[in-house]
Amino acid sequence: MAMEQVYLAIVLAPLAAAVVSGFLGRWIGRIAAHTLCIAGVALSFALSAWVLKLLVVGSLDPYNGLVYTWAVSDGMRMEVGFLVDNLTALMMTVVTFVSLMVHVYTIGYMRDDPGYQRFFAYISLFTFSMLMLVMSNNFLQLFFGWEAVGLVSYLLIGFWYKRPTAIFANLKAFVVNRIGDFGFVLGIAGIAYYTGTLDYAEAFARTDMIVGQDIFLTPGEPTKAITIICILLFIGAMGKSAQVPLHVWLPDSMEGPTPISALIHAATMVTAGIFMVARLSPIFELSEAALSFILIIGATTALFMGLLGLVNNDIKRVIAYSTLSQLGYMTVALGAGAYAAGIFHLMTHAFFKALLFLAAGSVIIAMHHEQDMRRMGGLRKYMPVTYWTTLIGSLALIGFPGLSGFFSKDIIIEAVHESRIEGAVYAYWCVLLGVFVTALYSFRLVFLTFHGKERMDEHTREHLHESPLVVTLPLIALAIPSIVIGWLTVDPVVFGGFFSGAISQSPDGPLAEIGTSFHGAAGFVLHEAGSPGVYLAAAGVLTAWLLYLKWPTLPGLLQSRLPKVHRLLDNKYYFDWFNEHVIAAGARSFGRNLWKRGDERVIDGWLVNGSANAVARVAGVVRQLQTGYLYHYAFAMIIGLSMLLAWLLIKG
Repeated sequence: MAMEQVYLAIVLAPLAAAVVSGFLGRWIGRIAAHTLCIAGVALSFALSAWVLKLLVVGSLDPYNGLVYTWAVSDGMRMEVGFLVDNLTALMMTVVTFVSLMVHVYTIGYMRDDPGYQRFFAYISLFTFSMLMLVMSNNFLQLFFGWEAVGLVSYLLIGFWYKRPTAIFANLKAFVVNRIGDFGFVLGIAGIAYYTGTLDYAEAFARTDMIVGQDIFLTPGEPTKAITIICILLFIGAMGKSAQVPLHVWLPDSMEGPTPISALIHAATMVTAGIFMVARLSPIFELSEAALSFILIIGATTALFMGLLGLVNNDIKRVIAYSTLSQLGYMTVALGAGAYAAGIFHLMTHAFFKALLFLAAGSVIIAMHHEQDMRRMGGLRKYMPVTYWTTLIGSLALIGFPGLSGFFSKDIIIEAVHESRIEGAVYAYWCVLLGVFVTALYSFRLVFLTFHGKERMDEHTREHLHESPLVVTLPLIALAIPSIVIGWLTVDPVVFGGFFSGAISQSPDGPLAEIGTSFHGAAGFVLHEAGSPGVYLAAAGVLTAWLLYLKWPTLPGLLQSRLPKVHRLLDNKYYFDWFNEHVIAAGARSFGRNLWKRGDERVIDGWLVNGSANAVARVAGVVRQLQTGYLYHYAFAMIIGLSMLLAWLLIKG
């Protein structure tokens, strides 16, 4: 089989399964629908892993080829094409593996849902959309995948469309992402305007046509065009990857079923922005101002969004705020110029974050869809598999030495410390303090859910049991890479030139500096085991144990002593309040004024009805001249002739 056919099969297998399950699901039944979708994603995963292996061992060259020409306008080609290099193959493998685990898990989680076949169609379509995005070799296809994952996330967040909260959440995600996408499409337009192409390779080769160009945003104050373009592109990433202030949609996405929470947060939607910046690193490298902007936004998100997880009691929302914080870490790595470290953390995070979401779903099933951790406790003895896999995921998340998150998070912290980008000092302290916060909210979740006093009602307690094998097997499958993937990949992926030719890697960048003292995974663990991050993580776990197991009354006391701080965190820094009461209310007021004053008064009142009234008034006056009496008409004719004669005499 030619490699072009392999790449087409990887993309089209989930699409074909989604189309059949979506349109024929009622006739083929549940078993056939989930079998078809799982087979499609499994085929994509097997082929993706095979392609990754061939690229790693060197028996396959990177591929950049055309599939279909959609249109040619003024010399600019709009095409569908694939770029498959090490970056693409890694993303393909991660996306399809996590998606496969979610597909299998869904059989158990959604078994009683009437929209069973529709859900499988949606998640397969989600996988197809993300694959189109990561495999694209041009900006047009990138934008198609970008919008497709946004569309499917809208459908999945509002999957339970009879719930008003779900409809509000998917509309919120849709609107916020439109703001980011507006910036993104302007950035793409800037690339096309200056380089005359939408193809990645051609655009990267023509970046000298952008460098040196100025844009006058205000009279007499030029701004570098490359900086404007990079910031506009990153605004798109701020929407998709939920960076402050376009982060507000992500916690509300928990209104969707748990499997889709895992897919959105681990492998698809939110990782799109991180991937995009890394893929376009040859452009971003040309603007230090844009990198500084990215660094500061990511650092702010990493620390301050993590703090929100300390006061939330919904088990899924706590993990959602964790995703926001970890996306901030990835963004910080991009801003520091450590693109490989950002993608490495994206990969490790995909495994343990999918694990945590699916484990939370297992708890929710056992608790009869109760999500408030204050009504849980003591689940460890009832759900041992869920407990141990959750513990593994939490330890990986906080960066426990030797687990996957330890490698990726510590490298990011070190890279920011070595970075010379403006704002790096602020970013370093944010990501360092974020380690303590991460450990605190992660083990708050573990202790409130699995340890301590049992706080559920008697009926729930009597029916508590471990989830079925179809739920626990994906947890075990995700726990394994959460433990070992860092050991296997840190050397080649971050320091071994794995992304050579796919991502810009400066020879004097922060990763190059760290690489001089890197001597293998084991040496890295021994060297970093005494780093500030490890001590802060340990302090976070200890603090969680003291607050939620040793002295469980202390959190309430702290809340009463610090009411303003708690209110600030509980209201999520008032971002939602500002959006709803200022931006949304202002937009509604503006629209109402346009309607009342513009539409009703000017258009209807003056133009449409006004012209009609004017005609009526003129007609009313003219009508008085039509009396029907012959002598009136004769008199008018005489007067008219007299006036004409007088005019002729004067003229003569």
